[in-house]
Amino acid sequence: MKLTFRSGGERCVGRLYRPDRPADPALIVLGGGPIGAEGAGLDRFAEHLAAAGYAVFHFDERNSGGSDGEPRNLLSPSRQRADWEAALAGLRGRSDVATDRLILWGVDLAGGTVLDVAADDPRVTAVVSQTPILSGRAFLRERGLGFFARGTLAGVRDLLQSRIRGPHTVSVVDDGEGDSGLALVSTPSADRAYRDLADDDWENRTPARTLLALARHTTDEDRERLSCPVLFVGGTRDDVVPIESVEAASDALADATLVRLPAGHFDLYEGTGFEQAIGHGLAFVDAVVER
Repeated sequence: MKLTFRSGGERCVGRLYRPDRPADPALIVLGGGPIGAEGAGLDRFAEHLAAAGYAVFHFDERNSGGSDGEPRNLLSPSRQRADWEAALAGLRGRSDVATDRLILWGVDLAGGTVLDVAADDPRVTAVVSQTPILSGRAFLRERGLGFFARGTLAGVRDLLQSRIRGPHTVSVVDDGEGDSGLALVSTPSADRAYRDLADDDWENRTPARTLLALARHTTDEDRERLSCPVLFVGGTRDDVVPIESVEAASDALADATLVRLPAGHFDLYEGTGFEQAIGHGLAFVDAVVER
């Protein structure tokens, strides 16, 4: 079932998956995905969760997928958080899902966003944070100070020229062409993984102001106020989100569980990695939700 809601004056689009039983299923809100290609690869998660008896709302954030917003593929942690909050506001009050049993499942950058949203919303029952990018600034600094400085300059150029000549863009993933040195993701497996996960309409470009938005994004200290259970899922061979950062986030919370999977970052979208991620996530959700 297609659903829409408004965030920041723009239309966001999502799909509600409903199980055959029960009549009032607990609700999982699902979002995120590969940075700069949000939503890609998550349909399988939604389908498996619905088959297990949960209602699942999988939505595209602004500037991505089927949602409105220009320029395309613009990534902003603050806008992403506003989109999640707007999605929850639109879902509450529906009679066909149990929003009093609400789980947030975020992947990559959204894996950090769901922690922030839940910290401010005591009505959230539980959170699954999968391969989370917890700080955009730390994510960029992993690439070195030279990359950080060049990315900042590219972002300023984008802001200055966007109203006159259109956005100045950089690559989302290093494909060995053009300005690949400023790509958001440059690990060896990334180019093929993005091509496999994203649809044919996806373009390997993002406005360079994305780098500025990420550089301003730091770990929110309010996350320590989380009162609901949290499951962190990370890969011990992840070269995009180091497992050490996920371990530190888990250790900082009072009611958190960490699952370390022997997998790389993109392995969790298919095959054995997917089966393990969805299996551990479902076991956690089953344990915290009254069915």
